[in-house]
Amino acid sequence: MNYKDLNKGDLKRELESLLNEYNEYKNLNLKLDMSRGKPSYEQLNLSMEMMDVLHSNMDLRCEDGIDCRNYGVLDGIEECKRLLGDIIEVPKENIIIYGNSSLSIMYDCISTAMTHGVLGSTPWMKLDKVKWLCPVPGYDRHFLITEYFGIEMIPIPMDSNGPDMDLVEELIKDESVKGIWCVPKYSNPDGTTYSEEVVKRFARLKPKAKDFRIYWDNAYSVHHLYDDHQDFLLEILDECKKAGNPDIVYKFTSTSKISFPGSGIAAIATSPKNKEYLLNHLKVQTIGFDKVNQLRHVKFFKNLDGIKNQMKKHASIIRPKFELILNLLEENVKDIVEWTKPYGGYFISIKTPSIAKEVIDRCRDLGVKLTEAGCAYPYHIDPNNSIIRLAPTYPTLEEIKQATNILILSIKIEFIKKLL
Repeated sequence: MNYKDLNKGDLKRELESLLNEYNEYKNLNLKLDMSRGKPSYEQLNLSMEMMDVLHSNMDLRCEDGIDCRNYGVLDGIEECKRLLGDIIEVPKENIIIYGNSSLSIMYDCISTAMTHGVLGSTPWMKLDKVKWLCPVPGYDRHFLITEYFGIEMIPIPMDSNGPDMDLVEELIKDESVKGIWCVPKYSNPDGTTYSEEVVKRFARLKPKAKDFRIYWDNAYSVHHLYDDHQDFLLEILDECKKAGNPDIVYKFTSTSKISFPGSGIAAIATSPKNKEYLLNHLKVQTIGFDKVNQLRHVKFFKNLDGIKNQMKKHASIIRPKFELILNLLEENVKDIVEWTKPYGGYFISIKTPSIAKEVIDRCRDLGVKLTEAGCAYPYHIDPNNSIIRLAPTYPTLEEIKQATNILILSIKIEFIKKLL
């Protein structure tokens, strides 16, 4: 039904009918959650055999003969660096393996820059102003890190090719601009993959600040929903090297949504000069990360083919959830809202006619938890009150159907109220 074609009397009658349905849902006391991109119980079960790949009488030395139970090997065991490097298409020589969280690596890189600078630059905490570029809509936890350190965040509009590179190239003429957040493949929340031209323009950036870094969070590099359509992303480290700009990028990855989010493996890939700088700071923090967990992941997955097979299993679980939401939106609200149709990643983004907060609040009132309004923007300020982020992976299909129907109902109610 196209509500724009109805007169005021018909709109009021339709609103009354929808509100009656809304009150019926209220009596169900539901508790449904599509707020965070978490793997489901079934997805976590895919990696349970990892618990059995190591046993008490097993030789836990890695291929270099180092005992993984002991201290040492600050940058990670060779076979694990090779595995993580294969996931993000970089040589193992460029890799440092950390703990379980890539987000904590990003935090640590910014924290170190604040206190000690980057490759001999002035520590950021001694500067009058530090600014950061934030493609929007984007990942709320990225923005939380820069906000936490008091860094001024500048929104950069995104389109189907990636960030507005004309604006990026203009803003980096300001020496106080020190970095940019990027989720270059199946981005959070739009599902966008950066075009080849955008990646090449990133690689060719010539910022005024010598300590400017691209924070390239390739979190969804192997997270395809379909075998027959997998977005291609140009490899950024290689492009930067070819452009004579090898030190400008930090590339992050993890197995958080491949094995176990709470006990996976995270890594950074960067140039030899950056790697040496990071290791010099890292050796003050630790003698080495969890090499037993690194070995366990290698024993379980073995190689990139093992990772790919695992991700096909993940896709078979979550693909029906994405398709259910997309079909329900198409059937019910295509004349009201727009939405992304991602080929991978963990999110669907809905663009509303400036009713996002009202819809999210109404859903919460019926027991459906969505990520709060404004989350995809710095300081939680969505200038058009337009974006709703959906995370379909964690709930069951039945829960998703119920939650999406409530979302659709809320969209209809708020849109009619806006028309009236």
